Amino acid sequence: MPELTIAAGIARGLMRFAVLRGASQDALVERSGIDPKNLADQDARVPLSRYIALMKAGQALSGDAALALHYAEAIDFSEISIVGLITLASETMTDAFIQMNRFGRLAVEWEGEGDRFRLSREGDGHWVTDTRRNPNAFPELTETTFGRMACGTRAFGDTRFIEAVEVTHPDPGYRDEYERIFQAPVTFEAGRNALRLNEAWATYKIARQPRYVFGILSDHARALLEKLASAQTTRGRVESLLMPGLHTGDASMPAIAAKLGLSRQTLFRRLKAEGVTFEKILDGLRHQMALNYLSGAKVSVNETAYLVGFSDPAAFSRAFKRWTGASPKAMRDAASASL
Repeated sequence: MPELTIAAGIARGLMRFAVLRGASQDALVERSGIDPKNLADQDARVPLSRYIALMKAGQALSGDAALALHYAEAIDFSEISIVGLITLASETMTDAFIQMNRFGRLAVEWEGEGDRFRLSREGDGHWVTDTRRNPNAFPELTETTFGRMACGTRAFGDTRFIEAVEVTHPDPGYRDEYERIFQAPVTFEAGRNALRLNEAWATYKIARQPRYVFGILSDHARALLEKLASAQTTRGRVESLLMPGLHTGDASMPAIAAKLGLSRQTLFRRLKAEGVTFEKILDGLRHQMALNYLSGAKVSVNETAYLVGFSDPAAFSRAFKRWTGASPKAMRDAASASL
């Protein structure tokens, strides 16, 4: 199963918040294995396992066991995730709930298919239930998710949005912070992770952005979802491992199979099932990267050959002519002339 990921913007926000709470950034980086340079693009992805390590490190280094709740309370979700921006551009809370389910994986991936949040009408009101599997393995994700729902909705009306909270994990020792942040009764070790919503929640008006902006954001989010889905295929995982190591020459099938924890034959079979071979992936990636380098006219032909994994510039030139019908020098000269 592909490794679950979380948006880089959320990890960047947590790292900055933990530093504000007294944690050392160098120590956070060391303990989590997250390079801050990889967080510059908030739509990039970070392994969820490293985000969990970052959260644990932040709690320990800041001395704040309730760091996840405090992060949810302090952060503007629209500043760290496109999902937050889309919900702000939604017409009502009902619309925002639909978009949250539609694009939620862009914020954080979870195990299982279908919607993460289920809305149900019960005897005592409307309930929204988080269907994530094994939630007690990382209860801080429940805290940040529900905390954002509680704190973020207070800007949209005077009526209290959340009337009751149920969580499956035990009392973590800071019940008073739960009650302060949620401003509602909290039940620990419940049978589900769920919030009871005020009856007026469905018609709460949001629309903080024009519909035009909503359309633009939705188009971008759809493209990101397609990219995320592609990365979950065997082909996508192979490409993500090949790209940073093309210039090192460590682009062999056995090497990539080892990084994936697979045998060479298993990798071969999985790629075949997707209608592709390792050689075609490698060739296509080299083609794509060569075009990117040469079209910028900032890298020489020889440097491009090295960067895409060719030790012999002549072999690179032959491959490039096979890909495009032109020589790499001709393409670079054309790109230079257009600048």
